[in-house]
Amino acid sequence: MTNQAQAMYALNLDQCVDLIKAVGSKRTVLAQGDMGNGKSSMIHMLGDALPTHRKVYFDATTKDLGDIMIPSMQSIEQDGCVRMIPHEELGLHLDGPIILMLDEIGKANPAVKNAMLRLILERKIGSYALHPDSVVFATTNKGSEGVGDMLPPHARNRMTVVQIKKTDHMDWIEWGINNEVDHSLLGWVKDNPHLMASFEDVKDPDENPYIFHPKQQRAAFVTPRSLEAASDILKTREHFDDVTLTAALMGTIGDRGAMDLMAFVSLSDQLPTLQSIKDDPSSAKVPSSAAAVCMVVYRTLSSLDKDWINSWMDYLPRLDTEAQAMFANGVRAPKYSKQSMVMTNKKFTAWAMKNTHLYTADKV
Repeated sequence: MTNQAQAMYALNLDQCVDLIKAVGSKRTVLAQGDMGNGKSSMIHMLGDALPTHRKVYFDATTKDLGDIMIPSMQSIEQDGCVRMIPHEELGLHLDGPIILMLDEIGKANPAVKNAMLRLILERKIGSYALHPDSVVFATTNKGSEGVGDMLPPHARNRMTVVQIKKTDHMDWIEWGINNEVDHSLLGWVKDNPHLMASFEDVKDPDENPYIFHPKQQRAAFVTPRSLEAASDILKTREHFDDVTLTAALMGTIGDRGAMDLMAFVSLSDQLPTLQSIKDDPSSAKVPSSAAAVCMVVYRTLSSLDKDWINSWMDYLPRLDTEAQAMFANGVRAPKYSKQSMVMTNKKFTAWAMKNTHLYTADKV
């Protein structure tokens, strides 16, 4: 029953950020979730939400007790006692409010976990206190992953522990569009939603050969983090041959994922060049396969700018209605960075008036 309740009330990253922003100055939220799922990226999301706060990253896995505070020899001469100076990664020396992330707290040395308890509960360590508006949160992996995350009950009781749900493939695609992820990779993820499955939903690891599973220790596997790394490799593929590209992808997302992705990348040859769409949208090539059309749409959403949006709107009606709907809903996604530019374009608004029935045909 407990596992069912945790799954039912697991939060996505946006929900967790909202919670931390609201209560983080008083209570420490511990975000627990799958590896490579973006937990650590929440410090940047919070930084955007709280622009007056400075971001401070504390890497708990690299610290020993002696790293937390050290004595100031100068204080003995001045005060006749030892004054302890905290590690700069705790941000206690900074003026003004901070966002302090205690990253990978579950893997920390037990002595470090104990040293953090007062900071977690009272926002103090030694004789130092954080600014009252400072926000503190922590991250850890699931204990069921078997990668060494463990917190004793008295430590967990000082925090509000929430489960982070595995990122949905469409949510990741929306993020990828706004972060220049390779368009062929976006198309592959769109066609393979099981890439984002959690091992907890897969009893037999052979049923999903792409993801991490504690019952089968794969050297490399697909996570949102490793997909971003694969994108960086794909975007430089003109510098090496296909054997090198495949080897690099195998070492990033695993053997099966790399082989399947390479087959998908071969579809890129069907894509019209951006320049051909800009110069002559009425005769630029239209891909024959649905997967390649999907890649054209994702590439456009990522790279579109005002200099050629009119050309794209002339090209768009040549695609099938599903692809047009995918573009429209991509533009309407709440976090799409180019939304204002597209929606104020006269050709887009004219197209939208004619095609309102397409808006819910696809999510992105």
